[in-house]
Amino acid sequence: MRWIALIGLAALAGCVSTVEPQQPAEQPRKVQDQKKPQPPTRAEVQRFSNVVKTVEPVAERECRARTGAGTNCDFRIVVDDRPNQPVNAYQTIDKSGRPIIAFTLAMISEVRNTDELAFVMSHEAAHHIKGHIPRQQQNAMAGAVLLGGLAALTGAGSDGVRVATDLGASVGARSYSKDFELEADSLGTVITRKAGYNPIRGAEFFTQIPDPGDRFLGTHPPNAKRIETVRRVDAQL
Repeated sequence: MRWIALIGLAALAGCVSTVEPQQPAEQPRKVQDQKKPQPPTRAEVQRFSNVVKTVEPVAERECRARTGAGTNCDFRIVVDDRPNQPVNAYQTIDKSGRPIIAFTLAMISEVRNTDELAFVMSHEAAHHIKGHIPRQQQNAMAGAVLLGGLAALTGAGSDGVRVATDLGASVGARSYSKDFELEADSLGTVITRKAGYNPIRGAEFFTQIPDPGDRFLGTHPPNAKRIETVRRVDAQL
């Protein structure tokens, strides 16, 4: 996997900086069902570059204002250029602890306007500011210890304990994922508005993606609830 640094992206050719990312602590959040990815046009790449230049400094200021001194707020916004990747954006951490916001090429071409692009970018930045990756890891560890311990107490063999531990980690990681998404929507609304974009219009991106509904242990809340959250927070700004 390569990540293309934003510098030079507008040309879609020539020298690009590439890095080997750390394995994401959370799996990228797919924002749309699998479809044949479409590469972005030159105009769409320029739009992406412009939004990055506007949103990134606002997200970094918001990060510094809302987190402790030990939090790395130096966002790096990159492009995941792996072939045939679906429409997707996600946040992770590199080996040095720097927060990464990654967009697939298909994602850059899928968003319909700068407001949608800014909202998605702000939402991903909010995941880092809210500390969702370490919180998810803690939840996964707690679930693994709980179910693995119960399996051991009931006399399960090593294979049974391992299965229970894996299941506990999976359930634990998902236990607050919907809350995390709504938290990121809320703070993402603030960042989007402060960056000069319209989060209400940006949240219309949810109308393009499948509605996950309110499934038990689902990773994302219903789209209607997410849009309502954005409207409520924006009305208070």
